[in-house]
Amino acid sequence: MDGFAFWALASLAAVLVGMGKGGLPVVGMLSVPVLALVMSPVAAAGLLLPVYVVSDMFGLYAYRHAFDRRVLAIVLPGATLGILLGYLTASIVPEAWVTVLIGVIGVVFALNLLIRHKVQADPKRAGVAAGTFWGAVTGFTSFVSHSGGPPYQVYTLPLGLTKAVYAGTSTIAFAYINAVKLIPYYMLGQINLHSLEKVLVLMPIAALSVFLGVRLVKWLPERLFFQLVTWALLIVSIKLMWDGYRGI
Repeated sequence: MDGFAFWALASLAAVLVGMGKGGLPVVGMLSVPVLALVMSPVAAAGLLLPVYVVSDMFGLYAYRHAFDRRVLAIVLPGATLGILLGYLTASIVPEAWVTVLIGVIGVVFALNLLIRHKVQADPKRAGVAAGTFWGAVTGFTSFVSHSGGPPYQVYTLPLGLTKAVYAGTSTIAFAYINAVKLIPYYMLGQINLHSLEKVLVLMPIAALSVFLGVRLVKWLPERLFFQLVTWALLIVSIKLMWDGYRGI
């Protein structure tokens, strides 16, 4: 786990993590599949979680003035419950079936948006019941396979947030989720302290990539930004369905 292939893919995964934290849609979700080309997905998820957490700090700074308080107040308590449920059921819930379910939800939602050619004609108000439910699903699926993006987007895309507020709210939400996940991940032995030297190398790469992501978000036109969000959701969801099917 020290050869050229590992470091090339690990560096790419760190860039993807950082750009995702910079606000680019769903990019960070590609990091674990990329690194899983040279190591097990579970080991890849454990190795990258500290990198996620550190890059979260830079993302929080970049979007400290752009976020929706109501959305966070609704989603985060649900996400906490979802993470707890993921920890309590870690030994009995098949990850492959969860992965397929996440993929199906994302594909259906993304296709619905693409067929209608717009994200939402009339933005919805952030509902408490729906937000708590999708927040819990986000926390659970993020715990199981770092795949909280699709259920989170199902709730947040129809809210009509501006691209900066959407990116900032997403960054803050997943920064919280990743920080909370550190405790159960460590208790389950999924964070390997022996790989700390690799994490320390990858952290600066991810941190610098955060600001690259921020610049790209500012540069992209708002309509194009949300089109990319939707297409990224569709592509990643299809991949999740395929990964889950292979696991089953």
